[in-house]
Amino acid sequence: MSIKSATFVLSVVGSHNAVCDEKPQIAFVGRSNVGKSSLINMLVGQKNLVRSSSTPGKTQEINYFLINDTTYFVDLPGYGYAKIGRKYREKLRKLILWYFISGEVPVTTVVLIVDAKVGMRDFDREMIAVLMEYRHPFLVVLNKCDKLNQKELHASYNDVVAQLPAGVEVVAASATTKKGRNDILALVLDQ
Repeated sequence: MSIKSATFVLSVVGSHNAVCDEKPQIAFVGRSNVGKSSLINMLVGQKNLVRSSSTPGKTQEINYFLINDTTYFVDLPGYGYAKIGRKYREKLRKLILWYFISGEVPVTTVVLIVDAKVGMRDFDREMIAVLMEYRHPFLVVLNKCDKLNQKELHASYNDVVAQLPAGVEVVAASATTKKGRNDILALVLDQ
């Protein structure tokens, strides 16, 4: 499936405004500074649909983007960024957990983004535990793979696969080179 249109719809800072219509929602989640914004922009073929920043922790709300008038791409706040206050960090954590746990939102698939160079961290493993407990289908995107040589990427890929339940798809991706674009779109849109 190709992306013919992608438009920003809404930013939500609390659970009361969340989009809960019948359209499927593809949620993008990962640590702060993992490249969520750049990855979504690459997937939709637009440079500036999702605002990206060199400052980690920039996304502090849930952002909805309507794809082909049929599906939402949902950009969740990054987790694990230590330089924002503990109280605010906890508020973002609760917002992310509400999205996955409440049952109010039709989550179709979750794209868990992991930095290929950094690998899986405790926050990523905690997110996987939540997704599994609440039975959300997910795939893992090893992002920024252009920063690694083939040997390093192979080692990173194998390390991530070893930490996942059997059958979870792992896709190496790069917003810079567009690597992984077709594979990710096939997994999240052709369902």
